[in-house]
Amino acid sequence: MATGRTDPQRRERILAATLDHIAEEGVAGVSHRKIAVRADVPLGSMTYHFAGIDDLLRESFTRFADRMVAVFERHLADAGTPEQARDSVTDLIHALSEGPRRDLVLTHELYALAARRDEYRELTHAWTARSRDLLERHFDAETARQLDALIEGLTLHRSLDTAPQSRDLTRAAVRRLTSG
Repeated sequence: MATGRTDPQRRERILAATLDHIAEEGVAGVSHRKIAVRADVPLGSMTYHFAGIDDLLRESFTRFADRMVAVFERHLADAGTPEQARDSVTDLIHALSEGPRRDLVLTHELYALAARRDEYRELTHAWTARSRDLLERHFDAETARQLDALIEGLTLHRSLDTAPQSRDLTRAAVRRLTSG
C-alpha cells in the first residue's frame, strides 16, 4: 500500500480505481473502503481527497466524459468536407461500439445515475453539449442534435447486437440524416 505524503499520483489512482470498480461492479458497489483497496491507498486518503462518494463519482465520471469527448474530437478533427464528416461519424460509431466494453458500461452506468439524480443529469448534459459542439463544426445545430442521438443509439445497438450492422448500413443511416 502506498503511504506517506510523497504520493502525487494518489488522487489519480483513486479516480482510475473508481472507474474500474464501476465498470466491473456498477455504481451501487462503490464505497470508500473498496476504492481505497483497489487504488492501493490508505482509507483516510478517500476523505482527504474527496468530500464524499458523490464528489468521487462526479469527478470520476467527469474524467470519463472528458475522455469520451476527446474520442469525438479525434474522429471529427480532420474532416474538411461534409462527406469526410459523414465518414468520420461512421468511423466514430464503429470505434465506440467496437471499442472497450468498459467504456460502454461506464457510459450506461452514468446514464442510469443521471436518470435518477439531477446533479448527474447536469454532467451528462454538459457532455452531450460538448459532443454536439464538435458535430456543429460540420452540421447545423438541429442535425447535430439528431446525429448525436443516432451515434448513441447505433453505438448501443451495434455493441449489444449478436450480428451488428455493417459499416455500409451505418454510413447510409448517417447520410440519410445529414443530407438536407
